[in-house]
Amino acid sequence: MMKKALFVFSLLILICPLTEAEAQTNSKNSPYEFKNGDPSGIGKWYKGREISHVMGYQGMNWLERPEREQEENTGKLLKNMNLQPTDVVADIGAGSGYHVFKIAPKVDEGLVYAVDIQPEMLQAIKSKKQELNQNNIKLIKGKEKSASLPENSVDKILMVDVYHEFEYPIEMLMSMKKALKSGGKIYLIEYRAEDPTVPIKRLHKMSEAQAVNEFKANGFELIENIDNLPWQHCMVFGVE
Repeated sequence: MMKKALFVFSLLILICPLTEAEAQTNSKNSPYEFKNGDPSGIGKWYKGREISHVMGYQGMNWLERPEREQEENTGKLLKNMNLQPTDVVADIGAGSGYHVFKIAPKVDEGLVYAVDIQPEMLQAIKSKKQELNQNNIKLIKGKEKSASLPENSVDKILMVDVYHEFEYPIEMLMSMKKALKSGGKIYLIEYRAEDPTVPIKRLHKMSEAQAVNEFKANGFELIENIDNLPWQHCMVFGVE
């Protein structure tokens, strides 16, 4: 009974509108705004975009759905990344490890950092890693404001349908900038907000213009947007 009550309380915290006291924490100098918005959002905004709720570990089965390859063409995404055997790759918001276990064999002389903020996701990756004996995967417990990656350690960062959920996008981008090696790249994969036929909730999509606006403000430049995925942008960013 107690567990049920705590679960209900947690849900109420997620959906409850901002209080007057919370609203008063807004500052004209803050890069973030706080106001009520979409039920799928957290009431926090960055550069005109409301940040969405994080998809919980309860949705792990959806991440591993059989039709995902057809919907997203993950094979083509990995080709876009031009993975090399010695690459060090970080999958930030790795979830169930869907991409981690496709990348790891391609960088067999390198390393894959599987970064996630939810312990349940990391446990799922750990179990599969042991099952497959895939030893070039390292689990990292991320934080709200940091990917917790070593400085100057990563050739390529992959974020698939996760950046729009970061509660602190500025701080996360600064963390990633520190982690990238010279010439390193970020591969930002987000459902296309410009396409109304993509069957995903509005806050879980991003437009190219919005992404460029946010990344440019934090010292990144768009190298290219590889337009060959069914529903998603494949935006490649480098440090300016």
